[in-house]
Amino acid sequence: MSPRPQHAPLDQFAVVDDELIVGDTPIRRLAEQVGQTPFYAYDREAITRRVRALRQALPEGISLHYAMKANPMPAVVDHLASLMDGLDVASAGELSVAMDSGMAPADISFAGPGKRDEELAAAIAAGITINLESAGELHRVNVQGERLGITPQVAVRVNPDFELKSSGMKMAGGAKPFGIDAEMVPGTLAGIGSLGLHFRGFHIFSGSQNLRPESLIEAQSATFELAYRLADKAPAPVELLNIGGGFGIPYFPGEQRLDLGPVSANLDDRLNECRSRLPGAEVVLELGRYLVAEAGVYVTRVVDRKESRGQTFLVCDGGLHHHLAASGNFGQVIRKNYPVVTGHRVHGAPRETVSVVGPLCTPLDLLADKMDLGAAQAGDLIAVLQSGAYGYTASPHLFLSHPAPVEVLV
Repeated sequence: MSPRPQHAPLDQFAVVDDELIVGDTPIRRLAEQVGQTPFYAYDREAITRRVRALRQALPEGISLHYAMKANPMPAVVDHLASLMDGLDVASAGELSVAMDSGMAPADISFAGPGKRDEELAAAIAAGITINLESAGELHRVNVQGERLGITPQVAVRVNPDFELKSSGMKMAGGAKPFGIDAEMVPGTLAGIGSLGLHFRGFHIFSGSQNLRPESLIEAQSATFELAYRLADKAPAPVELLNIGGGFGIPYFPGEQRLDLGPVSANLDDRLNECRSRLPGAEVVLELGRYLVAEAGVYVTRVVDRKESRGQTFLVCDGGLHHHLAASGNFGQVIRKNYPVVTGHRVHGAPRETVSVVGPLCTPLDLLADKMDLGAAQAGDLIAVLQSGAYGYTASPHLFLSHPAPVEVLV
């Protein structure tokens, strides 16, 4: 029998005396400082290290933008605003946080279908770039611009005729609510020109959470080629080419870290080509999960320990209402375990096979299914790693009316 696949080695947090260290603080002391469980903790230095390593790996000339939807906590955004070249928002709420961060409006963009008129007006007034998602949105942007007496700055979000293969979430190819179909973009570009809007460029995002360099290379190469073709129809030179992101992180057993080497080499070639074909265009790589997911941990406390027909359950004060993704109910087809550890017994013995569940009256409230963990009793802390992205804000906090978790940047 072949051995069961294991989680990739995770070293973003130190372990001292077998206790998890987050932000230079042992997890049990951190829980006392926070004052309650459950909570999310994000390690400031881990985020900084990831950005620094990414810049070192990528070729010069790539601008890095943070996609705030991954984690819009204001303190996290403020920290990343000091490290990144721009921010990308998906709502007026995120726009407000982005503007408060001090990021220049010229370096903020707004994507997402179904932008309300008041959101479009706020974006135009702020002077940020609106990524157009439809012909109807182009019309509404023009109406709001005329009402305000401000020329809107716009880019076209393109739904390409290809997808990012092997991605966790496909955002392009086929019929999609996101972006304007590539074959319809020339008409949109003509409309932008006739209305006299400030055309900035293209946003071409084909998928997310990808760990295969060859898939990213194929999609990025196709993205540049599509941009070149569309630029011939543009009403003005391309100032901005957002090629999306898609860089994944290892969540589940058997997954390995993304090898950036081949991706970087291909981007270097593409950048050299782009400088001649789209002179003056800023090429943007937009990342969210890749920057923050591994820097975050969700911490919950064991309330009860019980046995049921030969299976041990650790019943905790947190669950899917706080961390929907870890429960397997945020896009997983087949549920797999996130990396989970006992906070003060990360690697050591004694060990046992247990399931970690939350306090909700549903069998879906499962944070770890029959995992090998350091032995834990009521009062001990359980930590779910890889929790810095799509955790707090992607979860149904109001389900069964339990208290919301706390977020801290340490």
